[in-house]
Amino acid sequence: MIDRIPVIDLNRFETGDPTETKQAAQQLDQACREIGFLVITNHGVEASVQQALYDAGHAFFDMELDHKMTIRRPRDDQNRGYIPYGEETLARMHGGDTPPDYKEVFAIGPYDRPDDDYHSQDRSYPNFAPNLWPSGPATLEPAMKRYFDDIDGLSRRMAGYFALALDLPVDWFADKLDKHASQLRLLHYPAPTGELEAGQLRCGAHTDLGMMTILRNEAAAGGLQVRPRGGDWIDAPAIDDTFIINIGDLLMRWSNDRWVSTPHRVAVPEAEARARSRRMSIGFFTRPNYDAPISCIPTCTDAKHPAKYETTTVKEYNDARFARGAGAQEAA
Repeated sequence: MIDRIPVIDLNRFETGDPTETKQAAQQLDQACREIGFLVITNHGVEASVQQALYDAGHAFFDMELDHKMTIRRPRDDQNRGYIPYGEETLARMHGGDTPPDYKEVFAIGPYDRPDDDYHSQDRSYPNFAPNLWPSGPATLEPAMKRYFDDIDGLSRRMAGYFALALDLPVDWFADKLDKHASQLRLLHYPAPTGELEAGQLRCGAHTDLGMMTILRNEAAAGGLQVRPRGGDWIDAPAIDDTFIINIGDLLMRWSNDRWVSTPHRVAVPEAEARARSRRMSIGFFTRPNYDAPISCIPTCTDAKHPAKYETTTVKEYNDARFARGAGAQEAA
């Protein structure tokens, strides 16, 4: 029974020693098969870049609601701008029905896209919907952009390591990510001040829709929990200067279920800990090119393991499912 999330040192992929690289790839493959979550060290993202966004994000969420609402998400199918409490219920992406998540969000996508037909709204919507920026704090936009760029680089490195773990050329995913529409989200979980609704969580149980998620986790009561297949909920670690990475639905389909996209949630803290339970996670959701075909990877099928899924695309798989979890719930 899996009862912890493994830690992987990314330096093992960069030693130049083929044996060490192979062993690191095998460790990565095992983690993706067994739980679909891992903690990475030696990731290369400077602590100052992480702290700058953490500070700017807190400054934004500390502002009055009226200020934040000036950049409210314009449509439920977009992952842009400010998403207030009550407008996201991630459990519904997979057919669940819970009260809304007890959180608020600020989200952006690629901020410097070409002005061409591929990126036009007619073809790509909502993947390249415009970003929305508040008038303050002044530190938020530059901090978001710097962090987006650095984590984008880490995401592409991880894609190469995933390729090695699947016995593919290291650049196998490169042309599936060269026009990606990944999303950076600040996820603010305020300390609950009253009783929550029955069945309400800070974030309902769900799996992520994309290729992978890179999360800066924060240690606080009522944090991230993961449920290994066939197991119980376990707490995800919040280790200094690490990121948590989890497999998304698309990579699970690509790998023909060799790797698992694992349910996770953000719990409600115990009553005695609620006053000190404020936390903010920073999530980068790697979303490949919207027209990238998602079909069984050649190394993940054989006579005993036929392809389980029909070919789809990122846009076909993601857009409708995301919209299910967005938007305020209608009163009964």
